[in-house]
Amino acid sequence: MNNLISIFSAIALTLFSCTPQPEYAELNGLTQGTTYHIVVEKVPGLDIMALRQEIELLFTEIDNSLSIYNDSSVISAINENRSNLTDTLFREVFRASLQIYSESGGLFDITIGPLVKAWGFGPDAIKRFDESMLDSLLALVGMDKVGLEGDRIVKADPDMFLDVNAIAQGYTVDLVADLIVRSGITQCLVEVGGEVRTVGDKHGMGWKVGIDTPADGNYVPGADIQARIRLDNLALATSGNYRKFFVEDGIKYSHTIDPRTGYPVRHTLLSAT
Repeated sequence: MNNLISIFSAIALTLFSCTPQPEYAELNGLTQGTTYHIVVEKVPGLDIMALRQEIELLFTEIDNSLSIYNDSSVISAINENRSNLTDTLFREVFRASLQIYSESGGLFDITIGPLVKAWGFGPDAIKRFDESMLDSLLALVGMDKVGLEGDRIVKADPDMFLDVNAIAQGYTVDLVADLIVRSGITQCLVEVGGEVRTVGDKHGMGWKVGIDTPADGNYVPGADIQARIRLDNLALATSGNYRKFFVEDGIKYSHTIDPRTGYPVRHTLLSAT
């Protein structure tokens, strides 16, 4: 009996050792003013350079549609009243934003652009806010003042300024993950600026994702990790007030602005995941 057990154990060990272990490739780079990190399983026939080119092209398409830092983008043309014509990417993000606006009671609002700019968190990063401006700025905020008519956007006031930065990176992560899956890959992790989506469970090993410690001075993503979690076939987003802020007269102003009041939020919550 002991001999049989030894034989079966040897066979099992041999079979296990002959089973090829999955290999992974990493793609890293810059997009949307931040970094991206992608891990994909090396499947038979995978051309990793061709995949990178497809992903980079997708990043460019998204930038040309949704970036307020790109003067020639669709959203910049809309904000500057050079055009009211939208594209598919813009319309998808607009409709998703409208749904979240409704579900959040108006707290998520992509028309908050005039306030973002006034507080110095916009493309030019120059603070211009003054209390005397508040009512006129708030009059430009509210997704009930903007809508789609076919493939065109209609703004109630030409001074309205749309800013989809709060949703664009998560949307990008979804599009990139979908592109990778269409290429035949069933195990991947996609991260853009801290927004993460995973596909598969890394063949049972699990995708491990770190969450930064929300503390003043923690300016480098990944330098100080508060927790590590397993994220299989899921998405994760984290937003915090401990990196984008300024201090004036001893008061800290964060980049998270309440569209109801027109002021940056002031509470003890530093980060939400």
